Amino acid sequence: MHTRRAAGVGLGLALLSAATFGTSGSFARSLTEAGWSPGAAVTVRISLAALLLAVPTVLALRGRWRALRSNLGLVAGYGLLAIVGAQLCFFMAIQYLSVGVALLLEYLGIVLIVAWLWIWQGHRPRRLTLAGSAIALLGLAFVLDILSGSRLHPIGVLWGFGSAVGLATYFVLSSKSDNDLPPVAVAGTGMGIGAVALLVLGGVGILPMQVSLVPVSFAGHSVHWLVPVIGLSLVAAVIAYVTGIEAARMLGAKLASFLGLTEVVFAVLIAWALLGELPTPVQFLGGMLIVAGVALVRIDELRSPLQQGASSTDDGTPEMPMRSSAGAL
Repeated sequence: MHTRRAAGVGLGLALLSAATFGTSGSFARSLTEAGWSPGAAVTVRISLAALLLAVPTVLALRGRWRALRSNLGLVAGYGLLAIVGAQLCFFMAIQYLSVGVALLLEYLGIVLIVAWLWIWQGHRPRRLTLAGSAIALLGLAFVLDILSGSRLHPIGVLWGFGSAVGLATYFVLSSKSDNDLPPVAVAGTGMGIGAVALLVLGGVGILPMQVSLVPVSFAGHSVHWLVPVIGLSLVAAVIAYVTGIEAARMLGAKLASFLGLTEVVFAVLIAWALLGELPTPVQFLGGMLIVAGVALVRIDELRSPLQQGASSTDDGTPEMPMRSSAGAL
């Protein structure tokens, strides 16, 4: 019973992370429409989130500073690749591609995770995982409606693949449970490193930084620009990353990444609620396909070798007690 409750916690945290990540588009759009550059919005988002997590991070690291030093490479990779790399590559990609195509390329990161587990960890994907991957990606294409007015550019495609690598890195590094760093410490230190990197990129002129301190339009109302900034930092960064790390540790990189696909569904529904952008029937169909694909991967996880006495998880980390009777969850 305890393991099933823990399984439910992991699933709930993954969906909460996806939902809070899904708010970022609605918050960011109100800023960019008011004159903010995407780079400035991302930099403010990550920098303020790092400040909000500073005290909790220090408190969480009491007695664990040695663990931070020994895992500095993991934290630096998380900040530079999973946070800065993924977001910067995505925003560069949408300079050349439609947002739908760029998102589809970014979420190819789940395919990279399956390939990484196969090539480097020796976990060959079974038929249900492959079928779930194909169905979920098809559903993603429907949700993003990439066939309507999408445009391709080779440079944009390369940036899109870069964001996929960043996304895959996020789930793989987040799933690492063989260290003594609490999720809030990983998120806080990673964001601190990421914020410094973004500020440096902005300072040298690589990342354009335009800010407009005027009231913005959000959810049909004129509000202070701090409202979407706080939403981006607290909801779409602090809550999203901390819950995402904890969920990935509970679920493993593969299943967590598939559940992360629901971020796109949440983003569409949130845009519907806040911005009045009604989803199309095709997008609703895509959402159902994503859920079906995730369900197939979940069923495959329940049939994993763990039930046959294997001693490692799908992402190569040692088996955790909660996983013994609940599969990947």
